[in-house]
Amino acid sequence: MAFRSSGSKKQRGTKIDTEQMDRIVAQARRNEEERLKGYREQSLRIHPWICARCGREFTAKNLHLLTVHHKDHNHNNNPPDGSNWENLCIYCHDNEHSRILDYESGGGAEVGDEEQKPISHKPFAGLADLLKGQKQDS
Repeated sequence: MAFRSSGSKKQRGTKIDTEQMDRIVAQARRNEEERLKGYREQSLRIHPWICARCGREFTAKNLHLLTVHHKDHNHNNNPPDGSNWENLCIYCHDNEHSRILDYESGGGAEVGDEEQKPISHKPFAGLADLLKGQKQDS
């Protein structure tokens, strides 16, 4: 006995009704609005599509290679005027974070700790005495 399918049954998931399509479009629009509120999109609207360090220019085609760097390294500090952001290419952005890690691992201060320690080494302290000694010998 062969089982025959009547062509009248709808296959599941093949047709989207109008209400479902409207919900999908509305959700996509809400998602876009949320993305536009993000600091990356804000920075890309405010600042030129140029790396602030190396000057490389970007187009819509390679814009994914342009990142937003927080100058104070605080990702929660996102003023709407963009004053804490700078657009950096992925290479300069990686370099910036590597420099900070190298500085901290070398015993440097924490990021944001700009307190300067007084310099105790005086490389030219004995220079005057050396020069006086040369004048006496001549």
